[in-house]
Amino acid sequence: MFDHAYQNYMDHAYPADELMPLTCRGRVRGLEPSRVPLLALFLFCCINGIILLNKTTEFEAAVRRVLSDVRLDNDIVVSVFETNIRVLGGLLGGHSMAVMLKEGGQHMQWYQDELLHMAKDLGLRLLPAFNTSSGLPYPRVNLKYGVRGPETRTGTETDTCTACAHARRALDFLWEKRQRNSNLVGTTINIHSGEWVRRDSGVGAGIDSYYEYLLKAYILLGDDLFLQRFNIHYASIMKYISQPPLLLDVHIHKPLLPARTWMDSLLAFFPGLQVLKGDIRPAIETHEMLYQVTKKHNFLPEAFTTDFRVHWAQHPLRPEFAESTYFLYKATGDPYYLEAGRTILDNLNRFARVPCGFAAMKDVRTGSHEDRMDSFFLAEMFKYLFLLFAETEDLPFDVEDYVFTTEAHLLPLSLSAVPHSSSVSSNRTSEEELDDSNFDWTCPNTRLLFPDPAFPRNLREPIRSAVDKSCPRPAPYREPGMGRPPLRAQDFMANNPEHLELLRRMGVSLIHLKDGRVQLVQHATQAVSAVAAEDGVRFMQEMMELSSQQQKEQLPPRAIQIVSHPFFGRVVLTAGPAQFGTDLSKSSTGVRGFVTVAEPYSGCAEITNAEYVQGHIALLQRGQCMFAEKARHIQKAGAIGGIVIDDNEGSSSDTAPLFQMAGDGRNTDDITLPLLFLFHKEGNILLEALKEYREVEVLLSDKARDRGLCVCLCLCMCPAHLFCIDLFSLTPLLPFSGVDVQEAEEDCLTGATTPTSFEPTTQSQMSTVELDESVSEEVTPSQEEVSPVDEETSPAEEVSSMEVEASSQSVDELLADWREDLEAFQQMEKDEL
Repeated sequence: MFDHAYQNYMDHAYPADELMPLTCRGRVRGLEPSRVPLLALFLFCCINGIILLNKTTEFEAAVRRVLSDVRLDNDIVVSVFETNIRVLGGLLGGHSMAVMLKEGGQHMQWYQDELLHMAKDLGLRLLPAFNTSSGLPYPRVNLKYGVRGPETRTGTETDTCTACAHARRALDFLWEKRQRNSNLVGTTINIHSGEWVRRDSGVGAGIDSYYEYLLKAYILLGDDLFLQRFNIHYASIMKYISQPPLLLDVHIHKPLLPARTWMDSLLAFFPGLQVLKGDIRPAIETHEMLYQVTKKHNFLPEAFTTDFRVHWAQHPLRPEFAESTYFLYKATGDPYYLEAGRTILDNLNRFARVPCGFAAMKDVRTGSHEDRMDSFFLAEMFKYLFLLFAETEDLPFDVEDYVFTTEAHLLPLSLSAVPHSSSVSSNRTSEEELDDSNFDWTCPNTRLLFPDPAFPRNLREPIRSAVDKSCPRPAPYREPGMGRPPLRAQDFMANNPEHLELLRRMGVSLIHLKDGRVQLVQHATQAVSAVAAEDGVRFMQEMMELSSQQQKEQLPPRAIQIVSHPFFGRVVLTAGPAQFGTDLSKSSTGVRGFVTVAEPYSGCAEITNAEYVQGHIALLQRGQCMFAEKARHIQKAGAIGGIVIDDNEGSSSDTAPLFQMAGDGRNTDDITLPLLFLFHKEGNILLEALKEYREVEVLLSDKARDRGLCVCLCLCMCPAHLFCIDLFSLTPLLPFSGVDVQEAEEDCLTGATTPTSFEPTTQSQMSTVELDESVSEEVTPSQEEVSPVDEETSPAEEVSSMEVEASSQSVDELLADWREDLEAFQQMEKDEL
């Protein structure tokens, strides 16, 4: 296959950049066909692959052609990124191969580092592009004139991709510009200001090679700083972008919010990079998903949706999936990946092979071709496939002594000139001592980690599905009453085993996303029969209509207000509503009570601590069962309300859209208590408060209530007098005389105290933690703020001027103490934010 592509290039296209396999002629990038620059991009890309395939004579001839035919001082504008990874990388890789052969004593004895000198010349011609304030290069450069001046026809661009930052200073600048909370980087950046132009972050197009640079720079050069940065980025990728088996772009400032619902094929390199990192499990899962998409469409579409439909139909013969297949086979030794490699080979020969080479697919759905065979196809595809199937004795050298660049050129590990950090322990760790910390600085021995050869298969089983390449046949007519009645969308319960089996028979599979949602995907060819496939299509249509209807019925956010000491209503947490239970928007008072953690915490079984839950608001963890089931269990235990806390660590209402809890498909009229949902960050605030203060009282309502909502301090000045103070306005309320202290305190807590002049909050959108900056302002009581004493009905409640004066002095002292406490609390809130 390599010979077929390479020989056709030499016969029909050399010294042009690439071969046009349908018209059997050469193509020069960026120029008219007649202006051949003698850059021979194609030859540079595949030069070190020639020697890997044991073609020593052809390699020597190719090097002589490059040295005699190619000149670099051409007045042409080239991509800095592509020229760096393809041409400069090809020269360096070719030089390393030439040196190896020369040292062998049989070939290349005439070689005097000519390819290395040419690489230096090219590097100097690229260097003007890096002359920016940030160190990020201009995206294009003129090989003869640089970037400045009208003759360059470039230098006016302002943006470049993240993957284009392939130099140390540029990498340092990108690291400084990462989003500090998410530790993610965007896709496109302004080379002058450093502002992110595209703030979506993923591992695919525009950003892929950046992560590869960091890890492989550490492997090649030994500088610990590269690995430290990679590990920090990788942790964020796995936290926000990875939703096994999917890899979905997110916003760098709101990393829990997906940026798009499709994936591009360039991310297929990532499982291979995960193998180098030593994180095998997600690599297996993502690769299996990619393999199923490949089997479904014969090739990976340039972009595909989360339910594996075609988004962009082209396939330019990209090698990234073959790359990851090779690395996973090396890591696991599982022959399954040899079968995956065979699938790639068969599809290339069946669908892409043409008389003058291999043609890119214009549309994977129709099998139409494009007159294009990119240089990376030979540089990478056949190299990884040959290595996948080759035995050790088939290779002319040990590839373990080299690192693959992002374009699969080979650089020797002997280049490393930086001493390893002293912080890296040289002590070997026994099998029993292995833990996550061992993965920070070394790649693990996969045979030690996964001695069971069935391990990869066990990970693939939940993802794999038999994919039939043939077009689905029309479903036959279904006689009324024949067969099992189909499952209706409104009746579906995700925790019902019988329903899950029905889905399987209809060809519907479930994918559990990291944020807790369940995605339904239907492939008609996976159904047990044509009738079942038709039922599956009907079920999916009903489910989409049901989902659309529920989205139209979106409820506004609710509020959870912590009203007990020392919060006193000043902390308000944004909560998601439920589509069942008490409608808090129709309640003028909301539901108020002390919180307690239910046991079991999931709330998916009968509550075992019912004596503590009774009369309280139960705290529950999301997951394991339907929300309605949780509500029924705590209601049976006597709870007056429930709060479900997200189990997805790091989730927050700051970064994720409002979550609305749906029912379980059954009638939920039996649920009469309110149930609210908190993301992990907000739920943690509540749990930490409960841990520190033991008794935490909250108010569940449709919106934050007045901060002075009946939270007062009642002091018994003497057995006959009670004095109350509004802690939010710091306003003395009416002193009472002749009132039972306990009764007055109870009245205060149930809303019987005199209202203040504050108006209820009218905001419909609440921040995670609302602060009232006026808390420390002293409000002088006025006649309007204090209800007058009704002398006719309560003559005994008059207070002498002496008593009032004494009370006021005590109040002043009390206010001073409380101001100090409240200022400290304010500072605590700011620190928390």
